[in-house]
Amino acid sequence: MALSNDVRVPCTGKMHRSLPLLQRLALFSLVVLFFLHTCCYGDVGTAARYAPPYLPTTCYGSDTSEFPSSNLFAVSGDGIWDNGAACGRQYLVRCISASIRDACSANQTIQIKIVDYINGIPSPPSAQNTTMVLSSTAFAAIANLTTNSPAINIEFQQ
Repeated sequence: MALSNDVRVPCTGKMHRSLPLLQRLALFSLVVLFFLHTCCYGDVGTAARYAPPYLPTTCYGSDTSEFPSSNLFAVSGDGIWDNGAACGRQYLVRCISASIRDACSANQTIQIKIVDYINGIPSPPSAQNTTMVLSSTAFAAIANLTTNSPAINIEFQQ
């Protein structure tokens, strides 16, 4: 009688296959990238609007050369003011929702520059205690002004 080193395992009828390591890593990477892309755009806050006069500003006094020619600028609220370090910062901003239906312009992202602090603006904002107050032009670029929404919810990223 010959001895055999073969081990026989009873058949269960199920085939177990696992993905090769590279395929598992690629799948994991795609899931992570999808998560980061869809849920982590930036910070979430609120924005109001204000109208002229825009001068003088806490950041630049009466110097109009610091205002973007596009008129896409904003005033910093307390949450991002950072003791004046917000002056000159630029943010990408988009409207994500509002208390009034259809207030947001779909798929519109703008770049704004912080030129003032909320406690120093010469004209009153449309709403109080917001993350930032956008110039009329900036607000109109991402929100439908005909809805008369005093404030909008925004995503923003420096």
